[in-house]
Amino acid sequence: MKFLAITLIVHRPDPVTGVRKSTHDRFREVLDNALLAEELGFDGFGVGERHERPFISSSPTVVLSHVAALTKRIRLFTAVTTLSLLDPVRAYEDYATLDHLSEGRLDLIIGKGNGAAQRDLFHVTPEDQWDRNAESYEVFRKIWRQDKVTADTRFRPPLTDAEVWPRPYQQPVRVWHGSATSKESVDLAARYGDPLFSANVTNPMEPYAELIRHYRERWEFYGHDPADIAVGAGTAGIYVAPTSQEALAAYRPIFESNLAFFKKAGLPVVFETLEDFVERSSALIGSPQQVIDKVHRYYEQFGHTVVHLHADASGLTESQHRASLELFQSEVAPVLRREIPDPPFAWGPVLPASPLTQESVRV
Repeated sequence: MKFLAITLIVHRPDPVTGVRKSTHDRFREVLDNALLAEELGFDGFGVGERHERPFISSSPTVVLSHVAALTKRIRLFTAVTTLSLLDPVRAYEDYATLDHLSEGRLDLIIGKGNGAAQRDLFHVTPEDQWDRNAESYEVFRKIWRQDKVTADTRFRPPLTDAEVWPRPYQQPVRVWHGSATSKESVDLAARYGDPLFSANVTNPMEPYAELIRHYRERWEFYGHDPADIAVGAGTAGIYVAPTSQEALAAYRPIFESNLAFFKKAGLPVVFETLEDFVERSSALIGSPQQVIDKVHRYYEQFGHTVVHLHADASGLTESQHRASLELFQSEVAPVLRREIPDPPFAWGPVLPASPLTQESVRV
C-alpha cells in the first residue's frame, strides 16, 4: 500500500485557536508539510485545485513546481485538476513543463471539481460540466500521446494537426480520476483503463463502495483486465496517538469547532458526534492498531491500494501533527505495506523503453 499526504490549501481560521495565518504564511506551511512528508517516507504529496473561498489552491502547478525544487524523491499529485474548467491545451503545457522539472515525478488526479462559485467564474454550467470534463480529458490525453493532434471540440477552438510544446517527459503521465458521488467520472476512468481515486471524505463508506463496485463492473465491460485495476481512497482526518483516549481527547475540540462551522454555514451535517465520526467516517483517529483495523475494514470493501492523509495540521498543534504522522509511519504504515498490496504498476516515472529493452521485445 502507498500513502499520500494531500492539502487543498484551505485558508480559514484555525478551528481551535481561531487564528488565520496570512496567505504568505499559509503557502510556507504547505511547503514545510511537503518537506515533512518526504522526510517521514510518504510516497506522494498532493495539492488540490479550487477557485473559490476558503481555498487558495488555484495554481497547483506553481505550488508543485516549488515542491519539486525542494524535494528529491516524493511523487507529486494534483488533487484534483479541474479539467472541466480548464483549456486542455494550456493544462497540458503547464503539466508537461512540471513533469520535466520534477524528473517525471508527476501523477494527475483529474475531476470536474466542486462548487458553484468556481463554475460561475469560468462560465461552466451544471448541465455541461461533465461534457466539458470528458472533452478536456480526451484532448489532454491525445496531446500527451501524439505529436500532432486533430480534435473537433465543442468547448474550445478545434485543433487541426496542432503541435503543443514541450513534448512530454513521462510517456504518458499517469492519470487518476477523482470520484465523489457521480457515475460519470467512474465511467470515464473505466473507459480509458485509468485508475480511480475515491474522495471517501464526506459520507460513510457505503456510497463510495457502491461507486467503486460500479467502476469494477464498467472496467470489465470495456474489456480491461481486472488484475490491472488500481483504486485510491481519501480519509476525513487523521490523528494517531498511543491510546484511543488520547486521540479522542486531542481531536474533540477540532471536531466540535468544525461541526459548529458546518451548522453556521448551512452545510449538511453527516456525523453529529465525535464518536460517530470516528466510527462511521473514514477518519483515522485512534491508536495505531485501531487505525490499522479501520484501513483493513475499508480495504475489504474498496480493494484500494493507495490512501491519502491530511498534510495539514487542521487544528492540531505542530507538535501533535508531527507526532501523529511519525507514529503513523513507524507503527501503522509498515503493517499496511506488508498486508495490503501496492498498485499493479511501477510507482516511478513512466518512461519510454530503452533501445536495449525494445530490442529484447522484438526478439
